[in-house]
Amino acid sequence: MLKASQGAPGARILGLGSYRPRRRVTNDELAQVMETSDEWIQSRVGIAERRWADDDETLVEMATAAGGKAIAASGLAPDEIDLVVLASASLSQPIPGIGPQVAHRLGIPRPGALDLNAGCAGFCYSLGLVSDAIRAGSARNAIVVGVERLTDVTDRTDRSTAVIFADGAGAAVVGPSDEPGIGPVAWGSDGDQHSAIEIAAGSQFMTMAGQAVYRWATTKLTEALTQAMDRAGVTAADIDVFAPHQANLRIIESMAKRLGFGEKTVIARDIVRSGNTSAASIPLALEALTESGEAKSGDLALVLGYGAGLTYAGQVLRLP
Repeated sequence: MLKASQGAPGARILGLGSYRPRRRVTNDELAQVMETSDEWIQSRVGIAERRWADDDETLVEMATAAGGKAIAASGLAPDEIDLVVLASASLSQPIPGIGPQVAHRLGIPRPGALDLNAGCAGFCYSLGLVSDAIRAGSARNAIVVGVERLTDVTDRTDRSTAVIFADGAGAAVVGPSDEPGIGPVAWGSDGDQHSAIEIAAGSQFMTMAGQAVYRWATTKLTEALTQAMDRAGVTAADIDVFAPHQANLRIIESMAKRLGFGEKTVIARDIVRSGNTSAASIPLALEALTESGEAKSGDLALVLGYGAGLTYAGQVLRLP
């Protein structure tokens, strides 16, 4: 059983949903427009293919598709949801946000609705916020949607970013529970490295100091994962599924080794076929594992989002 925060009533994920763009882009296709190869990409980041959205697969369209699936899986009606949080780092315009528009498209009447940008940690930040809102009585049920069109802000001829970033959407409906199904969030930031991942003023494209981010993730974030488990009252031996942000396969496997996960623990490796989809990566990975049967309802999962800012957030949760 997960430990509740200060004895408050619990919250849990009721349903997951996802949307993957139609177009698959292989490493061999990228090798035709830049100096790279399938072997080079897989050896460094572990990606075999990724999804790139077409013009009609907008952020709103993808978020609505993923959100609709999550609502259907939850068993709730749209009018039972009163909070919508849209996590994205790739909005095409600063005003208006798309949270209210996605809520309208989903048929959710007059909810609290907002956009949140915490980079690749956006889904976990949002999950922490809605869980606390439900436990505090500020919301009955909520939906979190992570959605990205990172190809809009990626130079598709730049080997350092184009082989990594991709598009997609993932969603989770969250509701109250007699027993906690989402552990307390362990979050933080290292703003002294804020420029490691950025779109500089006046620039169209994102840049990333890949080696700096890799060192930060592999040396600093194990503490956050341990803190998330401690706050939830569990140990690594209790974890059935490890599903961190799908940024780099080597980072994922390094974290799993540092935490001492054994053969029992399923390790999410959705990055191999999806690339790095930022705020969408964790719900995409979780639904892929449940759909394949590798993970099942009731499994205990450890998740961690981390990225631009530099921000990070993790929690232990029970799969729906």
